[in-house]
Amino acid sequence: MVAHPEVIIVHSSDLHLGTDDSFSDRDRLANLPKVLAAAAEVDANVVLLAGDSFDNHRQPVEILERAARILRDYGKPVVILPGNHDPLTPDSVYRRGGLGEVANVSILGLNAGQAVLFPELELEIWGHAHYDYTDMSPLANPRPRTTRWQLAAAHGHYVDEARDPNRMIGSWLIHREELLAIDADYVALGHWNQSTPVGNGEVAAHYSGSPEYTGTVNVVRFKKDGSVEVGKAQLR
Repeated sequence: MVAHPEVIIVHSSDLHLGTDDSFSDRDRLANLPKVLAAAAEVDANVVLLAGDSFDNHRQPVEILERAARILRDYGKPVVILPGNHDPLTPDSVYRRGGLGEVANVSILGLNAGQAVLFPELELEIWGHAHYDYTDMSPLANPRPRTTRWQLAAAHGHYVDEARDPNRMIGSWLIHREELLAIDADYVALGHWNQSTPVGNGEVAAHYSGSPEYTGTVNVVRFKKDGSVEVGKAQLR
């Protein structure tokens, strides 16, 4: 197989679609087409939404069906990691409204298992979905590398310190040693509103931030020479 010259991933998170604001008539799905338009502008191969794509499960079916149409009309691959706001509970938004039936959409933990393979890109994207509202370890048990490019997705709170065995409540913590154990070219993080890299630089790990606050998405370029370039694209 001839190596793909460059693989482009658009990474976003925390869109919080469907936020119910009774004092506003704004479009409750407005951030989704903005993110997808930014991805189209940079000709992204894959869009990754790293958790909390929806604000909650109390969404009317018509909202979910419209979100499914927007994703279907986009046409190119979209990978979604359920987060702590939109976990894969029995009443999950991803189990209603046809979101899991859109051909170009892979929902980790639902219709895609824990990983999505893109053989034509020599790329694997993996991540542990939130299945309920209880604590979990977003980067535990990393997958071994089986492809040229590997991207890990996680939704949780990064702490740049060793694990505290006496801590009772984890709050979906991602610890430094878990990050360093990842054999991935990029770790796409969600849960923080701000866009920022984390860790000591040995692993390319970035929060994209919420597009509502940052006005941007992360643009990750896996280069032909094996390097990784992380930039941003503005939302319009």
